[in-house]
Amino acid sequence: MYYSNGNYEAFARPQKPADVDKKSAYLVGSGLAALAAACFLVRDGQMKGENIHILEELNIAGGACDGINDPQKGFIIRGGREMENHFECLWDLFHSIPSIETEGVSVLDEFYYLNKKDPNYSLMRATVNRGEDAHTDGKFTLSQKASMEIIKLFMTRDEDLYDKKITDVFTDEFFASNFWLYWRTMFAFEDWHSALEMKLYIQRFIHHIGGLPDFSALKFTKYNQYESLILPMLKYLESHGVSLQYDTKVTNVIFDIQEDKKVATKIICEHNGKEESIGLTENDLVFVTNGSCTENSTLGDDNHAPVFNDSVGGCWELWRNIAKQDPSFGHPDKFCTDKKATTWESATVTTLDGRIPPYIEKVCKRDPFSGNVVTGGIITVKDSNWLMSYTLNRQPHFKSQPKDQLVVWVYGLFSDVPGNYIKKPMKECTGIEITEEWLYHLGVPEAEIHDMATKSAHCIPCMMPYITAFFMPRAKGDRPSVVPDGSVNFAFIGQFADTVRDTVFTTEYSVRTAMEAVYTLLNVDRGVPEVFNSCYDVRVLLDSTAKMLDGKKLTDLKLPLSAKIFESKALKMASDTVILDLLKRYNLI
Repeated sequence: MYYSNGNYEAFARPQKPADVDKKSAYLVGSGLAALAAACFLVRDGQMKGENIHILEELNIAGGACDGINDPQKGFIIRGGREMENHFECLWDLFHSIPSIETEGVSVLDEFYYLNKKDPNYSLMRATVNRGEDAHTDGKFTLSQKASMEIIKLFMTRDEDLYDKKITDVFTDEFFASNFWLYWRTMFAFEDWHSALEMKLYIQRFIHHIGGLPDFSALKFTKYNQYESLILPMLKYLESHGVSLQYDTKVTNVIFDIQEDKKVATKIICEHNGKEESIGLTENDLVFVTNGSCTENSTLGDDNHAPVFNDSVGGCWELWRNIAKQDPSFGHPDKFCTDKKATTWESATVTTLDGRIPPYIEKVCKRDPFSGNVVTGGIITVKDSNWLMSYTLNRQPHFKSQPKDQLVVWVYGLFSDVPGNYIKKPMKECTGIEITEEWLYHLGVPEAEIHDMATKSAHCIPCMMPYITAFFMPRAKGDRPSVVPDGSVNFAFIGQFADTVRDTVFTTEYSVRTAMEAVYTLLNVDRGVPEVFNSCYDVRVLLDSTAKMLDGKKLTDLKLPLSAKIFESKALKMASDTVILDLLKRYNLI
């Protein structure tokens, strides 16, 4: 497996891998990573669909890319997926997946047309005082000290950040900035999360720093990600004869491990309450999604808070059982044993009549029934005790959604502190109480809040014990390599497999690990698209620097006299060169 840049490899169809007709594949889990791996096996590996078997513990595919209309509970979205231009592997995949909405176009075509016609941006990024504009004005409010801390982190070697927390590299001046408010609520970073992941995120998305305050960098699907992304993949795989077996819990993969060779020899699983085993040869490829951010998710309803599921969970136990067999298979306990540090809660609110929508429109400054972008990403309630954020994607968010209803996603980063209106931690709140807290911050008169929450809305809370497990401080080897050294027929895929080329908690990461796994095990002769190299582009670095300075010039910075003298000499040396032109172009001087 190798990496490539540009469109030379992107448009090439690889030759059929040697002996692929003798091979089969077993994929554990049916989230985005596993479905992507199955698609790459069919498209680029040219493996027969009938030789590909997906084993899923639940009775529905999609993993964390969910969105369902439950007959008993109603509309449920545990989270949403934000995408951008440079998800190279994702778009490489979806340009080949036919749309199920429009005949003759791909999912990528459909996504492209939508976001060209209706580009995403926010008109209200944050509120205070119950729906008033927080007047962040797109400013990062970074002090010079905080800016230098970001630069220092950007330049730090990965190994110097192993097992370090964000609080180990930043001081109070950084945490008081709008930059941190934008950043932590958009990506769900907590103070105690990994400094290494924070650094990788800054490097990966440095080209979007300017879009942080208004989300102009983001793109979204037409409907929820299950209907817009997962269902087209399922139809594609079904058309190729790929089998998907539900209600199948894989509990272990047994290996024959020699000094320089690791071979998966058996899959042990439970199907319909009975233990089964699947014997494997070196021609049987196994792809395991190790770990899950939505494992053990539990739902409440209008009158009940979700019950916290404190068990380890099936996918985590599977990874533990695999990891016991060899150190190269990673260390799952680094990510799954501190649920207090990895938990937050979301909720799906469905409006039932015309009472709530005017308050939404007043805050987001758009008609939520227009069919176009509504909030343009999350609106963060800056003075919320829960640090609540909420968003309305294009409506309807579900194909089956009535035209007079809106579906809103709400989340609280701090689920264990009392709210501003409901004096209880979010984790203890019923759906009605979460709706009341949201309506309070939306600016609904207090005398109307309870009646509106009980009669004009319906809310399903969702507790997720592992939702930010992948952000826990870690070191090299804690996440196993996509294809561990010596592995002949086995790969890890998904958010807890390690590819140093990208950042977790994205659709791109799931698809990239899948692509790397398939291309490696089948020796597919086509390059895996390299991650967009924005952090090595001097133009991007100058532009992001200018944005973080909030309009200040380099010459405005308070520097020691010696540094000022050096700056003056450097600018003089740069005169009549392209360097000076670049500094002027990006408003740094």
